[in-house]
Amino acid sequence: MCTSIFLKGSEGTEGGVYGRTMEFGAWTASALVLYPREFAFQGVGIDGLPGSGLNWTSKYAVIGTNGFGEPILYDGMNEKGLAGGLLNAPNTAEYQHPTSEQSEHSIAPEQMLIYSLCNFATVEEARKGLATILVNGSPNKNWGGVARCHMTLHDATGRSIVVEFLKGELVITDNPLGVLTNDPPFSWHLANLGNYANAGGPSNKMLVVNGENFIPDSSGVATMGIPGSFLSSDRFVRAALYVAHAPSNLTTTEQINVAWHIMNNFDIPPGIISMWADSTYGGGVGGYETTEWTVVADLKGGTYYLKSYQSQSIQSLSFVDFDLNTKEFKLFPLLTVPVVQVMK
Repeated sequence: MCTSIFLKGSEGTEGGVYGRTMEFGAWTASALVLYPREFAFQGVGIDGLPGSGLNWTSKYAVIGTNGFGEPILYDGMNEKGLAGGLLNAPNTAEYQHPTSEQSEHSIAPEQMLIYSLCNFATVEEARKGLATILVNGSPNKNWGGVARCHMTLHDATGRSIVVEFLKGELVITDNPLGVLTNDPPFSWHLANLGNYANAGGPSNKMLVVNGENFIPDSSGVATMGIPGSFLSSDRFVRAALYVAHAPSNLTTTEQINVAWHIMNNFDIPPGIISMWADSTYGGGVGGYETTEWTVVADLKGGTYYLKSYQSQSIQSLSFVDFDLNTKEFKLFPLLTVPVVQVMK
């Protein structure tokens, strides 16, 4: 269960702020990672082995969040301001079926994001580039099978797309909302959003009947009817409305703050969602599903922020703080305890 948003930049024509929560039932043991330019990656082919697929060398430096210690990212951003994430879509994602001869031109589903961030500067480059490779359906043991997911991408020009594989075909859709959750497919979410056309906006609405005014007993009347569950469809509607009604003409710092406040609405506390052992959304394990981490990324400033389940204190990585031509990747563990500022 993941929720992602994008707030378009309001300082000039470039920039923007991206936010995303990560929930997966199975604990992903994530860490923050920086991959430098010219770093070699091994594509996973149809046999599930690294190196048997499409190998590549990163054109751009990338920062983000990995999982299970694998050389992939579930979420991240590159030095050109392309950002995005993989979101679970186990009920609809169906990948291509490369032959043995085509395997060396393919990658595994969980490699879609790291491949995109390494090679593309904009969503238009990603749209064209992803059409030239294949994505196979090789299983990933840490995912509990095939990593059935779809991908959201945003760039510093303010453009957004959603990348899906439906019935074995690549489907790339412009995303004017900048919002994505999980199943059903993105087109379904767009159609469903029309059912909430009157939601949001001014809170001074009142009912007039035969000349009598009936005034709400508090503010917030315009939010009546907005779905409140953690279902993907409900989270999509809420996220879209929060983004649509977010303040405009803010500084980047103010936008980052707004993004955190929006993302706080999608933090899943432990206990409210219990997963059965064979749930496709729970990574094949039982127990509670909760928000493992939440990120906010500044596309123009090149800074990536994260707070984890164990610590609500914010960690950050910024491209300006590193030599992007180094030969080694850098790994940063997530905080496991809060960093508390004691006032005296």
